[in-house]
Amino acid sequence: MLRSCPYCGRIHEKSYICPQKRQRQAERQRKGGDRETKFRYTKAWKEKREEIRERDSYCCQLCIRGLYDPERKYETEDLSVHHIIPIAEDWDSRLDNDNLITLCRKHHEQAEASSIPRDELRGIAEEQEEGNDFPAIG
Repeated sequence: MLRSCPYCGRIHEKSYICPQKRQRQAERQRKGGDRETKFRYTKAWKEKREEIRERDSYCCQLCIRGLYDPERKYETEDLSVHHIIPIAEDWDSRLDNDNLITLCRKHHEQAEASSIPRDELRGIAEEQEEGNDFPAIG
C-alpha cells in the first residue's frame, strides 16, 4: 500500500522507513530535545510561565526600562519568559522566579545571544520579585 510521506512528501510503501525521518529525529536530539524540550510542555512550566508574565505585568522588562534600544516603552506583544541561566546549564533553577524574566522577541534574541549580561537580567528579575512592578519614571 502506498502513502504520502510526512517527512519528505514523496510516495512510499507503507513499510518504507524514510531517511528524512531519521534526520528529523537526529536534529531534535542535537537541539537538546531531551529533558529540556519535554520540560517546556509540562504543567509546572506552563503555570510558572504565566505566573512570571503576571508578575511582570505582561510587559517586556527591558523595554519598560528603556534598555537596549526598545521599539516601544510598553511592549506587550510577542512576549516570552526567558531563563537567565539556561536549563541546560542549571536544571535545578528552571522554576526559580529570580531566574525568569518576561522579554519581547527582540530582547529575548539578544539575551539568548549573550548580548545582554545575565547579571543585569538577574537584577531586574530580583527587583520584580521584591514587588517593584515598574521602575520610577524620571
